[in-house]
Amino acid sequence: MYQNPVDAYTTMQKESLSGRELEASVLSRAALMLKQVQENWDASDRDAKLREAIKFNQKVWSFFQAELSSPENPLPRNLKEDILNLSLFVDNHLFNVLAFPEPEKLSIVIDINFNIATGLRTKPSEQ
Repeated sequence: MYQNPVDAYTTMQKESLSGRELEASVLSRAALMLKQVQENWDASDRDAKLREAIKFNQKVWSFFQAELSSPENPLPRNLKEDILNLSLFVDNHLFNVLAFPEPEKLSIVIDINFNIATGLRTKPSEQ
């Protein structure tokens, strides 16, 4: 069985969410992790929390890179290229934050993640 209630909730959420909803949820979580670090910049565990948030964001964007690079991906080529370029920007930006940490630098990735999550939550008929 599950080790704790969070694991149970996460597993149930994965099983009940569509692909778009799951992607939106993961992007929102990634943004919230960065936002929490940004809002608690002077915390004693900031460096560890920053590394954890950046690592999680990098995993999320690496997943998108792998999915978009797949020949079976049904998205139009220009959209895949745009998202891949955005993922490279996010990667480079996060490496810069690791090298030269400043709380303001997190805002762009937080905004990107939240904006894409919002777009994913928009039903295609609403666009």
